[in-house]
Amino acid sequence: MERVGLYPGTFDPITNGHLDIIGRAMKLVDKLVIGVAVNEDKKPLFSLDERTDIVQTEIAKLPNPRDCAIEVKPFNNLLMHFAESCGVHVIVRGLRAVSDFEYEFQMTAMNEQLNREIETVFLMADVQHQAVASRLVKEIAKLGGDITSFVTPSVREKLLEKYK
Repeated sequence: MERVGLYPGTFDPITNGHLDIIGRAMKLVDKLVIGVAVNEDKKPLFSLDERTDIVQTEIAKLPNPRDCAIEVKPFNNLLMHFAESCGVHVIVRGLRAVSDFEYEFQMTAMNEQLNREIETVFLMADVQHQAVASRLVKEIAKLGGDITSFVTPSVREKLLEKYK
C-alpha cells in the first residue's frame, strides 16, 4: 500500500524551515502532497498561483534519494476534506516552539474528530530553523534586513521584488 502524506501550509513564502520539513517528510512516505492553502485571513503577500509555483520550483531542487512522488496542490477547503480527496494517510506538521504545539494540539484534536483514520505526525524544526517564520521573514525583508539564511536565493529575490 502506498503511504501518502500531506504537508499543508500557506507558504507565504516558503522558507528553509519548510524545505527542511519537506525533505524529512519525504523519508516517511511514498508520496507527499504539499498543500498550499488559500488562507485569506493571513493576507498573503504572494498570490495562490505565485505561492504554488514557488513551492513547486523549490521542492524540485531538493534531493530525493527514496524517489518519493511529490505533488503541489492548492486548496481552499477544510484540511481534512482536502486530505481525504488526496487519499492521505498522514498529515505532517512542523513544530518550532511551545506556542506551535498548543495550536497544533488543538488542530489535531479537532481533525481527529473529523477523521480518525488520518494520523498527524509532528516533526521538530531543525535548531537552525526554529525561529524562522514566514511572517517574520517578510517583515525583515520589508524593513531591509538580510534574509539570506532564512530562504533560498530565488525566494529571496522574489520577496525583495515584492517590496521594491
